[in-house]
Amino acid sequence: MSKKNNKANVEAAKDSTSPFDEQVVEHYLTPNPLSKFSMDTDTLRLALVTAQFALRATRQPAEPTTDKAIGLLVLVNGMEQAGKGTAVTQLRQWVDPRLLKVEAIIGDCPLAHQPIWQAHTKAIPRHGDVMVYFGNWYADLLYNVMRMATETADNRKSAKNIYNRNDKALPIGRWQDYLREQLIKLQAFEQDLAANQTKLLKCWFHVDIEILEKRLTDDEPDPQFLYQMDWHDAAIVTKFNEVAAELLRQQGDWIIIDGADKSQAAIHFCHEVLHAIQKALVSSTVEHGKEVIDVKDEAISHYKNLKNEVADFEAVEIPKLLTDIDDSDINKSDYNKALAKKQAQLAELLRARQGRHVVFAFEGMDAAGKGGAIKRLVAPLDPREYQIYNIGAPMLYELQHPYLWRFWTKLPNEQTDRISRIAIFDRTWYGRVLVERIEGFATDNEWQRAYDEINRFEADLVAAGTIVIKYWLAIDKKEQLKRFEAREETAHKQFKLTDDDWRNRDKWSDYVQSAADMLARTDTKSAPWCIIATNNKRQARLDVLDHAIEQLSAFVTAD
Repeated sequence: MSKKNNKANVEAAKDSTSPFDEQVVEHYLTPNPLSKFSMDTDTLRLALVTAQFALRATRQPAEPTTDKAIGLLVLVNGMEQAGKGTAVTQLRQWVDPRLLKVEAIIGDCPLAHQPIWQAHTKAIPRHGDVMVYFGNWYADLLYNVMRMATETADNRKSAKNIYNRNDKALPIGRWQDYLREQLIKLQAFEQDLAANQTKLLKCWFHVDIEILEKRLTDDEPDPQFLYQMDWHDAAIVTKFNEVAAELLRQQGDWIIIDGADKSQAAIHFCHEVLHAIQKALVSSTVEHGKEVIDVKDEAISHYKNLKNEVADFEAVEIPKLLTDIDDSDINKSDYNKALAKKQAQLAELLRARQGRHVVFAFEGMDAAGKGGAIKRLVAPLDPREYQIYNIGAPMLYELQHPYLWRFWTKLPNEQTDRISRIAIFDRTWYGRVLVERIEGFATDNEWQRAYDEINRFEADLVAAGTIVIKYWLAIDKKEQLKRFEAREETAHKQFKLTDDDWRNRDKWSDYVQSAADMLARTDTKSAPWCIIATNNKRQARLDVLDHAIEQLSAFVTAD
């Protein structure tokens, strides 16, 4: 780590601890895996707090730098009574506890119609913070796998069955296939987190069965057992160890911590956290577009573009569909009749979708009619059934998270008390490959990598049961000008027109090219695009409804 790139971090660390020499501070920020053999506890404690404040300084540098703010997410999993709580307690005593976030879950059945990671996205730390997350998405995964691995036709009806019978039944048998499938998705999700400035440290705490049995006799056991397992049952624990061995074999990025001696396990854990912060600090100073992500697990090798380095980008040929815009007309009377019929049909299908989550994504040229189409889409619905998100420039706290985080946290979620399970986005996650690309708000590496990140995100939603329906609304430049001028002259529409809208017209060809590149790279089997290319607002609204009806009919029929 060069002194030039790290100057702000070093100064912040000095100011936050004590007046040490700059070289001493920088020494504590330099990764050294062998330090665990040379650091006493006082030195380790000083190094941890120094690194903690230096990481925080990446979010609020003392002076402008090219460094990138980095967050660290520490996933804590493993066996019951293996020293996890002791280790995190020790860490919190040795760092500034105000700046160490801790969350915990015990594991439960993954929620319906959403990826296993979705319920946990609110726990992802801001860039500059360290978050310790007990259980996390692996707790939900292990809960489900253990149900599959231990449930049989006989014990399904048995009163001795340890699992909550209110949960949805799972198929008996091939838990290995389910585990492997989920680990592939989770590893890809975690690699995308790392590429977007949230580094991960995954710690697995283990003890043998003999030590576990002794510790389970403690006078004050945990209020509810980890993964909702009966850890007194030797057969269940044996099966858990089999599942854990398979998980650790498939994912090579876990740090295994021996919990036989809890105090030594705590020191080992604190060393690993220190090293993870140090490595995060190094990655924060790497020149934009040249970050390197280790892909250790062969299970995700088929994700061809997970690495950060991108090939030379080749723009696609612009399809005529985006340039030869239809000017057909429909009279108002026929339009109103067709609109009412289609709205009623859409409302019926949405209420017959068996609880599936629905995500509508609207993109298009400025003034292409997204708002009008959305207004007609929701007209027949109860307002409690849906949420509309008008996406603009990200807020500061959103910029302090991975790029997709502000969309993850707006998805329909079974975890919330909100009854709506339909989300409608007016502008979407595709902003990264449209406006952010054109205006230079994202680096070439970031927006080129985003195509694959977005495809994985949408594929995960669809695989979990969410219905994703995407629209690109296209008009020609002459029609856009006509609509801009109409907005200027209409009092209740003037708010829709901004200086940016006029400025963006000068980059019309750039936006059309970006749209063509986006459509070519993200029109997938899981989430295909529907292009509505017409200068007629009425026809566009009817076309949107027709496509939504077609998509929903396929799902309702399949169910």
